Amino acid sequence: MSVRVRFAPSPTGPLHIGGVRTALYNYLFAKKNNGKFILRIEDTDQTRFVEGAEEYILEALKWLGISPDEGQQIGGDLGPYKQSERKTLYKQYIQELLEKDKAYYAFDTPDELGAIRKEYEARKEVFSYDAISRKKMNNSLNLTTEEVKEKIEKGVPYVIRFKMPENEDVLMKDLVRGTIKVNTSTLDDKVLFKSDGLPTYHFANIVDDHLMEITHVIRGEEWLPSLPLHVMLYRAFDWNTPEFAHLALILKPTGKGKLSKRDGIEGGFPIFPLTYGESIGYKEEGYFPEAVVNMLALLGWNPGTEQEFFSLDELVKVFDLNKVSKSGARFSKDKAVWFNHHYLQEHTSEDLLAEYKTLVDSRFEDTILLKIINLVKERANFVKDLVEQSQFFFETPTQYAEKAYKKAWKEGTSDLMVELKKVIEGTEDFAVDSVQVSVKEWIKSKEIGFGKVMQPLRLALVGDMKGPDLFEIMNILGKDETIKRIENIINYK
Repeated sequence: MSVRVRFAPSPTGPLHIGGVRTALYNYLFAKKNNGKFILRIEDTDQTRFVEGAEEYILEALKWLGISPDEGQQIGGDLGPYKQSERKTLYKQYIQELLEKDKAYYAFDTPDELGAIRKEYEARKEVFSYDAISRKKMNNSLNLTTEEVKEKIEKGVPYVIRFKMPENEDVLMKDLVRGTIKVNTSTLDDKVLFKSDGLPTYHFANIVDDHLMEITHVIRGEEWLPSLPLHVMLYRAFDWNTPEFAHLALILKPTGKGKLSKRDGIEGGFPIFPLTYGESIGYKEEGYFPEAVVNMLALLGWNPGTEQEFFSLDELVKVFDLNKVSKSGARFSKDKAVWFNHHYLQEHTSEDLLAEYKTLVDSRFEDTILLKIINLVKERANFVKDLVEQSQFFFETPTQYAEKAYKKAWKEGTSDLMVELKKVIEGTEDFAVDSVQVSVKEWIKSKEIGFGKVMQPLRLALVGDMKGPDLFEIMNILGKDETIKRIENIINYK
């Protein structure tokens, strides 16, 4: 059977980067094995449905390049790919479990269950609707067929529960965690069908995975406690059980607990791929999709080599579930920025020009803007950093960094700048090499240190002791603007 995996988010809000990583690992595993990656929307809980969440999920996956082969809004032979459009299917299969005596009707009201829980709490015990307690409850296991039929015909509210076998060891294999053993005496009889006529997540999940021919279920470790129930459901139907792999959490930067929205707010970093409400996303923050994919891939998976930079195609070739860690991976903002810096350097200046132009109010032609990008790119982590690093090209300094001014402007500096201005005025060819020769030869003729001239010159042109090569700056600014800025600082204060 060919490999088929699925990413099955609920449309209840934005997609956390933990969910993105789950989608990524499913995608990589499918492509590595020449299989299919399916997107399914699990919206059985209509009370938590959020308008626009489905579109957000699709847009986020598209931006990251994690493209489903089939699924919601994409199509395929085994749809529909949204659970709310599959209601009739679930009724058929729940009826099969009832007929096999693998499930039963439960008529216990919320008030009755609440009263029982209070009795248990009074005895400092925890109530569980399980193989022991079900023998005394208001359900079809303890009622006659006629009584059950009468209650249903009268419209008495009910749920349908799974009939968990008594005292049976369940051995399960997890591709990340190895063999897991659970005794059914520790498990309760989960509700499979709710009073509103819709299946619970557990039931719909199993039916859909079976009908969509899912071979491997790769999901977050928060679903690990549900694994015994899911395995038992497969057995109850006599269906082939897919292989499971439960991924460890992405942890807070401290390493303690799951990475949360609050961590992002307090730490100043995104936890969503795209902006959602007031929470800015990786895209809008200026991250490249390939940087996000690379960073997430290595949060919990180790290729076993020293290589850290991978394209999506390279990840497909080397991805291996056996190298996924059982332990949680600590998120690092610095590492995320580091990845983005790398991919910014990988992009040509031509690649960055369009976005850069939207951020600057420029009088320069594209050829000059490309030169500017080349000059400042090495120090930038994001395209917006290019703007910050190059702002002085577009705005003549009127103020100067105080510490830099005190360091560069000494007694006699004004006189040197007046002389320098004359040297520049006399330089006909304003190419980088020509200006450099003129200025450096003049400094040598004065028999003074280069710092006495170059520092105040940088301050005049940039407004601070930063920026790329001074002669490159002068070439881009041109002779007139260079002279104007030198005059400004001479007349400052």
